[in-house]
Amino acid sequence: MSLRTWLAGSPFWPMLRKEFIQMRRDRLTLALMVGVPAIQLLLFGFAIQTEVRHLPTIVLDEARTSESRALVAALENTDDFRITGYVASRDELRRRIVRGDAQAAVVIPPDFATDLARNRSAAAQVIVDAADPMASSSAMQGAAQAGIARAQAILRARGAPPLPLEVSVRPWFNPTLRSATYIVPGIIGVLLSMTMVIITSIAVVRERERGTLEQLIVTPITRASLMLGKIVPFIIVGYVQITVVLVLGKLVFDVPLRGSLPFLYAVSLPFIVASLGIGLILSTFVATQSQAMQLGFLFLLPNILLSGFMFPRQAMPALAQWLGAALPLTYFLELLRGILLKDAGAADLWRPTVALVAFAVALVTAATLKFHKSLD
Repeated sequence: MSLRTWLAGSPFWPMLRKEFIQMRRDRLTLALMVGVPAIQLLLFGFAIQTEVRHLPTIVLDEARTSESRALVAALENTDDFRITGYVASRDELRRRIVRGDAQAAVVIPPDFATDLARNRSAAAQVIVDAADPMASSSAMQGAAQAGIARAQAILRARGAPPLPLEVSVRPWFNPTLRSATYIVPGIIGVLLSMTMVIITSIAVVRERERGTLEQLIVTPITRASLMLGKIVPFIIVGYVQITVVLVLGKLVFDVPLRGSLPFLYAVSLPFIVASLGIGLILSTFVATQSQAMQLGFLFLLPNILLSGFMFPRQAMPALAQWLGAALPLTYFLELLRGILLKDAGAADLWRPTVALVAFAVALVTAATLKFHKSLD
């Protein structure tokens, strides 16, 4: 008996044939099933890199000599650091690191050249923003290697036995380089994205599938009121999730809460609203809950991996960084880690705050305009 004859006579053949026919007719689901893995493979295969090079670095050069400039050049030659500017004081240095303008700093004291001239060991310091352990580890190793290389060069020129140069590395904000300190704040953004985007899109599609959308059609409620009614309950859920993660993160993982919690809760609102807007927009493109879930995951995986939640954005290609800049989670992660780990305030984090407000307004407006009180 041939395989074809056996299949045609088997009791499950009619059901199998029906499912294939239904799958062929449901072209959107079929395209998502085939296209999503291909898109994600190409995107993440090129974008996800763990080796961070050319870390934005500022310099506080209080010596201002040829020797201090040679040390800065030696650090930059490691390709782990990219000198972006000079500062005049330690206060300005701290502000620029907290604000995110730089992730490392080189501090050269005023007596640096004098100590070298007197055959004493000269000291310099490299400060690294260790809130992201993965991004900072290579920079710390590069600073140590650059210090050794520069010391050997001075020894060869001087011919003296004492070690002429000592470069100390000081990690800020996460001195023990604990992964939990970096990951737990980001989990807040990831959980909110998953809840707001997928659950919201499924909730709207579920009403369409169950026929309850017909009841909304015959009511005098406006589109704006309908959108508001969909959004407000999830906003409350979002704040409950934030509180749960903050409490457990502090109790279980000892994650620091250095900044203002009222400020954190305030800037969380535009992110929650923006995520809800994305979920509502996705719900207008699909007809079933299965399609809504697949389309939601198509958005969520790049949203998580390209935003800097797990992998440093500095290590990604330029295209991936541009894509990450178009995601609300990127800016919310900057706010979360800045507030919780660096005690950054509104003056330091106004740029990501403005970006999130713009996302929230644009996405909710687009969702309201795209949603029609109809069954189509």
